[in-house]
Amino acid sequence: MKEAISINNLSYSYPDGHQALTGVSLQITSGEKVALIGPNGAGKSTLLLHLNGILSGTGNIKIMGLEPTQENLPIIRALVGLVFQNPDDQLFSPTVFEDVAYGPIYQGLDKITVQSRVNQALDDVHMREYQERVSHHLSLGEKKRIAIATVLSMQPEILILDEPSSGLDPRARRELIRLLRELPQTLLVATHDLLLVRELLPRAVVIDGGRVAADGDTAEIFSDSFRLESHGLELPT
Repeated sequence: MKEAISINNLSYSYPDGHQALTGVSLQITSGEKVALIGPNGAGKSTLLLHLNGILSGTGNIKIMGLEPTQENLPIIRALVGLVFQNPDDQLFSPTVFEDVAYGPIYQGLDKITVQSRVNQALDDVHMREYQERVSHHLSLGEKKRIAIATVLSMQPEILILDEPSSGLDPRARRELIRLLRELPQTLLVATHDLLLVRELLPRAVVIDGGRVAADGDTAEIFSDSFRLESHGLELPT
């Protein structure tokens, strides 16, 4: 299988000198469903922002075989769909249709193709009937689905989500899990929701202090409560 994401010895310091990542190496195969877990401040979000070139540290990154050079960034940003924790960071247009259409329009696609992309993306998240709704009037769960649709309309190979279940009520959370299970893309999900991880993501990567502390089968990692607790994690009973 082809590697979707290859990270070797990635390090990054913020302008204030805070060392956020130190020597991170991680390989993810196309089609894998992977959790990125760890305490607050561990470096999870910083790592995600390197995968479509928002941040750039030292080390080597390849996305579907491409290095994030200035020339390759437009291609990589089409390959990698990044869904932020707060959907309001991605929803800014007057209607749901315009939010979901923004990416394909930016890609220069014709009107018929844009409409087709929007329809398919909204079908994927079971929100086709919301096209003319105002995004900011939706519930948090609905907004998160639309935010995912804005990324799916770009037809990415890789879907990266930062705390997708944060703030959701049980029904919306259950719907989100069902949605993510249906999607064919390679998934990398940064989350504190260990029950979601256990149910949805067969592989877990623990990051703590900017380093990879564990990487392996989710069930095996979750079976060691002492290791989880040592990295600020606790599996609910």
